[in-house]
Amino acid sequence: MLALIAGRGALPLAVSEAVRPPIVICAMHGSLPDRVKPDHVFRLEALGGFLAWLRRKGVTEVCFCGAVDRPKLSWWRLDLRTLALLPRIRRALRTGDDSALRIAISVFEDQGLTVRAAHEVAPELLPVAGCLTQRTPDAGIQAAMRLGDQVSLEQARADLGQACVIRDGTVLVREAQDGTDAMLDRLAREAPESARGAVLYKAPKPGQERRADLPVIGLETAQRIGAMGFAGIVIEAGGVMVLDQEAVLATLDARGAFLWVRERQD
Repeated sequence: MLALIAGRGALPLAVSEAVRPPIVICAMHGSLPDRVKPDHVFRLEALGGFLAWLRRKGVTEVCFCGAVDRPKLSWWRLDLRTLALLPRIRRALRTGDDSALRIAISVFEDQGLTVRAAHEVAPELLPVAGCLTQRTPDAGIQAAMRLGDQVSLEQARADLGQACVIRDGTVLVREAQDGTDAMLDRLAREAPESARGAVLYKAPKPGQERRADLPVIGLETAQRIGAMGFAGIVIEAGGVMVLDQEAVLATLDARGAFLWVRERQD
């Protein structure tokens, strides 16, 4: 049986609709999914008990999907099964996102569970390579995306975000740990006029753990960059999931923007 460890955002619903039952949907207290009702909610302080619950349910595979906020550890809530995991939990809470995910995955794997990526259980979420919209990026934009590849490498070294905004060969804003929406908020607040003709570049950080943190774009992203006057979106082929693909492409076409699914050129 597969268990989805669901967080916020549209991804848990998309994955749950794509996989065949039986599945069980779980969520951590404080990061409940938006559009999916979990079958089981657990606290970090009871992680050991939750792992035992998964075994009793006959779960053999888990899939992490959706955004999860870092919880604060309440010592008085710790159960006995979680005490042995405490050093790893504390290390995960102190480290960067990718390192924390690797620790989390190792905890589940040590219990004999297979951790599968969202795009592995729902491969249709990965679009085919190429330009999928009516508009295509011009030669200048295509050349400028090498800069996006470089930013992605720098972001990986700093364990920061997975996106940036580029216009005319210049990086306007980079994603921090608060995510793509917050990055676009900063651009809209601080330099809205610079967004016209810009490109949203999004790709997984080189070397990152892809089983739990593969980037996602969806309809809200397409609507937002269209409203801000972006020229389009560039995502890494095989590295970014697209939710509601038909609606995304229709929205971008209506705005005269492009979606280019591009091979990285490191």
